Amino acid sequence: MLKPKQLREALTKTSPYLQRNPDSFNMFVEHGRIVSTLAASLSFEYQYQLNIVITDYAGDVDLLIVPVLAWLRVNQPDIMATKEKRDTGYTFKADVISDNTIDLSIDLQLTERVIVKDIDGALHVDHVPEPHEPENDPTPTRLYAGGQLVSDWNE
Repeated sequence: MLKPKQLREALTKTSPYLQRNPDSFNMFVEHGRIVSTLAASLSFEYQYQLNIVITDYAGDVDLLIVPVLAWLRVNQPDIMATKEKRDTGYTFKADVISDNTIDLSIDLQLTERVIVKDIDGALHVDHVPEPHEPENDPTPTRLYAGGQLVSDWNE
C-alpha cells in the first residue's frame, strides 16, 4: 500500500503543526480487503479505510481538511464523484480535549489497483496511479486562512 505514506508526506509538508509535532500524527489501516477475481492474472485491488488521528491540535481545522481535499483530488478523485462516495468517503470526528485543543480523527475510503503480470514465468507487480488531473487545474503551493499565509510549500 502506497497511499498512507504519500498522504503522510503531503500533510506533513503542508502543516507547520505536523512538522513541529510528528508524534501527534498517527495513521491506521482498518477494514482492509483484497479484491481479486478468477481472471488469468493475479491483479487485485486494495480497499481499506485509512484512519488519520491528529492529537492535541490547537490550530484551525481547515488547515488539515483542505490539504487532505487537495490530496484526494489527485490520489482518490472518485470520493468526490458521487453523492454516496461524498457521504461516506471522507468523514471525521473530533474529541474536544480542552478549550484550545482537540484530537481529530479523519476516515478516508481508499483503493489502490495493483497489476500483476506473468512475464516469462516471473511475476511483475505494478501499482496503477489514478488518472491525471485536468491540465488547466494547477497544483497549489500555499495555504491561506483568514487572509493570512499559514503554509508555503514547493514540490
